[in-house]
Amino acid sequence: MDSAVSVAWARAAGFEVGALSLDYGQRQRFELDAARAVARRLGVVDHRIVAVDLRAVGGSALTADINVPKGQVPGSAVPVTYVPARNTVLLALLTSYAEVLGAGDLVIGINSQDYSGYPDCRPSFLRAFAELARQGTTAGLAGTGFTLHAPLLHLSKAGIVRLGVALGVEFAATLSCYDPPRPLVHCGLCDACRLRRHGFDEAGVADPSTYVA
Repeated sequence: MDSAVSVAWARAAGFEVGALSLDYGQRQRFELDAARAVARRLGVVDHRIVAVDLRAVGGSALTADINVPKGQVPGSAVPVTYVPARNTVLLALLTSYAEVLGAGDLVIGINSQDYSGYPDCRPSFLRAFAELARQGTTAGLAGTGFTLHAPLLHLSKAGIVRLGVALGVEFAATLSCYDPPRPLVHCGLCDACRLRRHGFDEAGVADPSTYVA
């Protein structure tokens, strides 16, 4: 849902959107099918899915044989659903894609309720990556560089829901679950599902999602 709202934000801001999805060996592979459908609905002009096998590295409940936590109260430690350096890999590929397209704006759907647990969802990480992109690309060398947008960064899930509604996002076509049993069906118990549900409840918006529990 965060990626869908970010694409809708970019479209509303007047950008022509090329989108990149990462097939990193994640257990929630149904999200890739959802990404294709959402990209079509939102008028993305070029949607590419890039394969990078992070299962070869492992270390996460999303890329290794580690159970996805369900029904637990989040603690202060980095969650086991954190995929080591995933956003670094994603942003590096997005920067490469932008250079090929000749695009100067990068958009990522990081939001504030994630960066308390995931180190690669913090504002300091985004600032550091923006500098890396400036130093390590031909666009940066030419002085044009990139503008990195994170339109959801300081929004709660409720804020993301409200923004998505205002932008006409079809949330029923999106998938957030870390362990979905079927396409567009949420387990209802993992952290991602709990955040999603809470967001709709707090926003006072009817949740169109399907949950098992």
